[in-house]
Amino acid sequence: MDYQNLLLEKNDGLLTITINRESKLNALNGKTLQELKSAFDMAYDEEEIRTVIITGKGEKAFVAGADISEFKDLNELNARKFSEEGQEIFNGIENCPKPVIAAVNGFALGGGCELAMACHIRVASDNAKFGLPEVSLGIIPGYGGTQRLPILVGKGIANEMILTGDMISAKRGHEIGLVNHVVSQDELMNKTKEIAAKILAKAPIAVSHAIDCINAAHTNASGYQTEANAFSSAIKTDDFTEGTSAFLEKRKPNFTGK
Repeated sequence: MDYQNLLLEKNDGLLTITINRESKLNALNGKTLQELKSAFDMAYDEEEIRTVIITGKGEKAFVAGADISEFKDLNELNARKFSEEGQEIFNGIENCPKPVIAAVNGFALGGGCELAMACHIRVASDNAKFGLPEVSLGIIPGYGGTQRLPILVGKGIANEMILTGDMISAKRGHEIGLVNHVVSQDELMNKTKEIAAKILAKAPIAVSHAIDCINAAHTNASGYQTEANAFSSAIKTDDFTEGTSAFLEKRKPNFTGK
């Protein structure tokens, strides 16, 4: 595939995927999601790839969220498909038989936070920020965020993060178990590659089986369907229209609960 929004580098069993939309803070649009799917299909198929790193271009953002400009054409029917397709791609990352490490180099918000959570390990720079601000747009996380965040940080903290939409620092993310390590921006890739090197030195089949077993402890397919249904239902509300309009117009939303 001819990648327009990703940079791929393969070196000694390690595939590094860099989301390359720096001017858009690496926001996930439909094209980028399809390229991620293609890159992971390749990672699945190519035996020489044994570990994957995902990061974002630049020092400001890992992925600042979904590309909100694409939300204007969503309705209840295609919103469910939008959510389910994103879930499928992120589930493919979570269930990749090769370990996937997120090198979170800045903002990881909305779909970016969901992408990081789909990875097996998260290393963050000390300037990174995490959050699921979708309620500010009149919707909910739709790419698995309502399912993965409680598993990683517990139900109470997940409720607070999702219901307030607040961002948290990398330090706080480490305290609650969302982040494995926090390092300086300069050390981010070195630390991430250090972990990858340790994994690459281990038995590949055993590593793959371990991923399967760890994931099996937390599988709840019906939860993801509930999320997709709720995401699509939120699309038909006046609050969604107001929330996305306010975001794009850079003003404070006026929600009415309708």
